[in-house]
Amino acid sequence: MNKPELLPGLQPVVGTSTPHESAHLHVSGAAPYTDDLPEPAGTLHAALGLSPLAHGKLTGIDVARIRRMPGVVAVLTAADIPAQNNCGPLLHDDPILAADELRYVGQPVFAVIATDRELARRAAGLAKQVIQAEPLPPVLTALAAHAIGQYVLPPMHLTRGEPAEHLATAPHRLQGTWSLGGQEQFYLEGQISLAVPQEGGEGLLVHCSTQHPSEMQQLVAHCLGWHAHRVVVQCRRMGGGFGGKESQSALFACVAAIASLKLKKPVKLRVDRDDDFLVTGRRHGFDYRWDVGFDADGRILAADIDLVSNAGHSADLSAPVMARALCHFDNAYWLPHIAMHGYCAKTNTQSNTAFRGFGGPQGAIAVEMILDGIARQLGVDGTVVRERNFYSRGNDVTPYGQPVEELHAQPLTAQLLASSRYAERRAEIAAFNAASPVLKKGLAFTPVKFGISFNVAHLNQAGALVHVYTDGSVLVNHGGTEMGQGLNTKVAQVVAHELGLPLSRVRCSATDTSKVANTSATAASTGSDLNGKAAQDAARKIKARLTAFAAERLGCAPELVAFEGGQVSGGGQSESFDSLVAAAYLKRIQLWSDGFYATPGLHWDRAKLQGHPFYYYAWGGAVCEALVDTLTGESRITRADLLHDVGSSLNPALDIGQIEGGFIQGMGWLTMEELVWHPVTGLLTTHAPSTYKIPTANDCPPEFRTELFGVANASETIHRSKAVGEPPLLLGFAALLAIKDACAACGPERCDPPLRAPATAEAVLSAIDAVR
Repeated sequence: MNKPELLPGLQPVVGTSTPHESAHLHVSGAAPYTDDLPEPAGTLHAALGLSPLAHGKLTGIDVARIRRMPGVVAVLTAADIPAQNNCGPLLHDDPILAADELRYVGQPVFAVIATDRELARRAAGLAKQVIQAEPLPPVLTALAAHAIGQYVLPPMHLTRGEPAEHLATAPHRLQGTWSLGGQEQFYLEGQISLAVPQEGGEGLLVHCSTQHPSEMQQLVAHCLGWHAHRVVVQCRRMGGGFGGKESQSALFACVAAIASLKLKKPVKLRVDRDDDFLVTGRRHGFDYRWDVGFDADGRILAADIDLVSNAGHSADLSAPVMARALCHFDNAYWLPHIAMHGYCAKTNTQSNTAFRGFGGPQGAIAVEMILDGIARQLGVDGTVVRERNFYSRGNDVTPYGQPVEELHAQPLTAQLLASSRYAERRAEIAAFNAASPVLKKGLAFTPVKFGISFNVAHLNQAGALVHVYTDGSVLVNHGGTEMGQGLNTKVAQVVAHELGLPLSRVRCSATDTSKVANTSATAASTGSDLNGKAAQDAARKIKARLTAFAAERLGCAPELVAFEGGQVSGGGQSESFDSLVAAAYLKRIQLWSDGFYATPGLHWDRAKLQGHPFYYYAWGGAVCEALVDTLTGESRITRADLLHDVGSSLNPALDIGQIEGGFIQGMGWLTMEELVWHPVTGLLTTHAPSTYKIPTANDCPPEFRTELFGVANASETIHRSKAVGEPPLLLGFAALLAIKDACAACGPERCDPPLRAPATAEAVLSAIDAVR
């Protein structure tokens, strides 16, 4: 299938809704993912033998029995790892294969290498019979670990003002506890790596479905005892990542690489969906305890809150996830006196990791639940209480010391409440509930303020290469990875815009550690911000050389030269870009360049949790209407109105797609995606699509209205746009609170239903029973 050309005369530049660069391949099933790549001759297949115990001392493995299985070529254990037995991103506390301790049900203990994937899986399935271990008591919940002070990292504390004193004198108090479940990334393409030996055994090429090729390169090199220049990691596209392929793709890359080096053969490791669930971590579940003081108008005067995350058995990215949760507890609100305490509980479960929002959602939803409770205690509409607590000029510094320069909460909220007919619908819903004994409706509004940047300053950098060929076509390579979000499309648009070319003349190639080195993960919503700026820098360097050359040919001053529509003009004359490039090559003018970008103005004191960790904030708001069946507990979001701030959009169609997708993913997390571990064995019982329910197209609200706020970014980002990957997930808060509002309609005035998340049918019935 040929890629369709755009309509004649249409110039696809920044700000236009051009299609995703691979859309035609996606819909035709022709987009190659890692498993679709042709397998080199002699490719072997790996499978993982998983721990049957949540906690135990590993005493032996009957390797001989596994080797006797049909098709088995080799069995790898921790003893076969040439150098570091570690795939943890920050601390060396996450073994590739268990060496002496079993930490959770599903931990990889050995790897089977066989001639066929199914034969490898069958042999690995002997794990329960061949793993010898002494059981130890497991700790399976975050609160149980918190009770005994068992953490993967020291606790974090962020304090401003004098919260204890102001709590003691506050006219009103709200105290409570709440639990919030985790969330499986459920990328459609599972974890996979293919390691291919290079000539002379001096290197490895690793095809890996990963958001962080440079980290995969480093960890593979470390486990082999090599320098990084011997490892090349490539990723053309992923079938979804959502954070689950930022750090946790490392285990699969390392196992494939170790096996490939040992056997001198290509080795592929593609895990089954059940094994993917059992091996990898997910969004951290959180438990909260809060004590909040407020006045008669619902304004928060002081707050003291504990946030306890379930880190799992190792640190992984739990520290920065908790730091971001603490930095997003304020959401869009001024909190004058605040004490926050973050605890990363160590449990005998999968090591939890990055997930879209990276702790921000877990922090911000707590203050939304608190404000909802305050509003119900006072008998005031939740939207009114929220507006009274918004950041405002004079009260515009976050608890971690960063000024909030753009105060978009007020105008964005006003626009959304008007366009969604919030006030009128509130009255209509009250009338409906009064006349409906079984079905109840609820309505809720929630805002979003989300900080954009990695909250580790040095990660906010990116590089790119731009090659202009003698026929006038352009190839771009940058350090970001494409996981369906449209990053390559946006970067190509930036380069096409810079060089005055149609988008069809610009192409982005696969992410490759041998082209752009030392890249950051495609995460923290920074993909377009960082890589777009780096590509723009490279394109501008080429354009500057061509501008000087064109000025000579056209007989005009350089400042009069313009690149537009595939033409280069100046001084009343013009020639095609192709012609100029061909001539420049003959004059030995460099037609390629590197580009680099580092986000300015960032600093962060990790010990004090103070600084300027974010370049800017993205804002948004959602109004959701829910319908609840009080007999069954079933609920449905019947309408959602979203208004989101993406600055000056690079591509409105892609941005709206991200906003809607983020909202649905957030709604799924809070209303239906439930993770359940066996309380005794520690087995994750919801480890397949049959037991873990994600939202589908059928769960989208029948009325789904999404608009862009349309105000240019005050910060100097790429074309004054704003990040769009993570912030919209927080719009899903309104779905949970709308269901809670419907539950409240079953009880007396000012009741506060104890609705847990996810708000499954069982949770809804429990909340309704409590208020009745």
